[in-house]
Amino acid sequence: MKIIILGAGQVGTSVAENLVSEANDIIVVDSDATRLALLQERFDLRTLVGNASSPSVLRLAGADDADMLIAVTQSDQTNLCACKTAHALFNLPTRIARVRSTDFSDFAELFTPENFAVDFSICPEQIVTDYIVKLIEVPEALQVLEFARGQVSLVAVRAFEGGPLVGHPIRDLRRHIPQVDARVAAIFRKDTPIIPEGDTVIHAGDEVFCLAATKNIRQVMRELRRMDKPVKRIMIVGGGNIGYRLARAIERDYQVKLIDHSRRRAEWLAENMSQTLVLQGDATDERLFENENVDQMDLFIALTNDDENNIMAALLAKRMGARRVVSLINRRAYAELVQGGQIDVAISPAQTSIGVLLAHVRRGDVAAVHSLRRGAAEALELVVHGDEKSSQVVGRRIDELPVIKGATIGAIVRGLPEPGAPVAGGRSVKVIMAHHDTVIESGDHVIVFVVSKNLVPKVERLFQVGFAFL
Repeated sequence: MKIIILGAGQVGTSVAENLVSEANDIIVVDSDATRLALLQERFDLRTLVGNASSPSVLRLAGADDADMLIAVTQSDQTNLCACKTAHALFNLPTRIARVRSTDFSDFAELFTPENFAVDFSICPEQIVTDYIVKLIEVPEALQVLEFARGQVSLVAVRAFEGGPLVGHPIRDLRRHIPQVDARVAAIFRKDTPIIPEGDTVIHAGDEVFCLAATKNIRQVMRELRRMDKPVKRIMIVGGGNIGYRLARAIERDYQVKLIDHSRRRAEWLAENMSQTLVLQGDATDERLFENENVDQMDLFIALTNDDENNIMAALLAKRMGARRVVSLINRRAYAELVQGGQIDVAISPAQTSIGVLLAHVRRGDVAAVHSLRRGAAEALELVVHGDEKSSQVVGRRIDELPVIKGATIGAIVRGLPEPGAPVAGGRSVKVIMAHHDTVIESGDHVIVFVVSKNLVPKVERLFQVGFAFL
């Protein structure tokens, strides 16, 4: 696939990194030549210096025969203008735009072919906000992801000494909770992936990915670790786009304190919050933390634009008694270094939001993609099409499928209505945990866990429909 990426910032770089490894023809456009040079040193792709929305630059980038345009510059106006230009002048088939401002995103009619011609818009800040809200709702988890419009959840937890299943083989899970069907999709032990079998023993410290119907996921988690008390008091450092969105989203359900270093920004935040206590101060001010009782916080979240400040603020809060700390960290090396130590969860904004884009780039009918362990692994939701003649999976038991080592079919959702139709209603939706004798049917939503994103093309080929069906 020939893909033009506009913008070589954090999001654009993350998109390029994920797509270039999948044999796509990638060109990245940015006005910063130095940034492009660094990108070209790291990856096998082409770059072009220029104005991302200029027709002449888009022509030089190959818009005439490109398959997809992904406009993720820092400017909403540039992204929207680029999509319109690509549609009007080059008839470029698929156009994706990053849109941060609600002034645009709240008006869907602006994205129609007659206007800005955006096929799909993303807001990484809102995606990260929603991600953090899930972590607040499930405070024991390292990661919380949903599939099939909320029917199935995949939760990553660190197994604790004393958990009912810790020190026991996975097959004991069914004996412990016989009324709940669940799957351990993968285990990472000291960063090494372990494909779970029935006799695999879970050790304390393992990072375990559990898959179950959303209504049952908390019960499954109790088998691996003790449950934390519900979160009530939250302190957020950093009142930028994500900090503001998060405080607005949770202030009615939690006691929230929001700290920002800028007096002007703090005043604006105070005017636009209804129940959040807004404070002006430094992210690493020990005296401020002490005065605001950081030791009584159930959750401390560092969301400034500076990785070092976020790390130091989270470490300071933890040392002063905050029960659980979360830090936003853009540099992957930093995130991998600190998570699992004093910082409970390190969030990479680019990796958190990349899945939404990947779902539109993957081959076949991919309903959702989630990046796991900061991009090392992936979970995909694939929609099955065809019949027994045109498909390699329809009508076959899971143990009859070609083996892809490192890929695990975790669950199947059957009877899910088409997008846009309500899930509730007369049609019955079934969540089926995958076992060796489970038969896959056309229309099923199949959730597949891969321990390495390099396996994704093999999984996609397995689920693609042959020419007989087309």
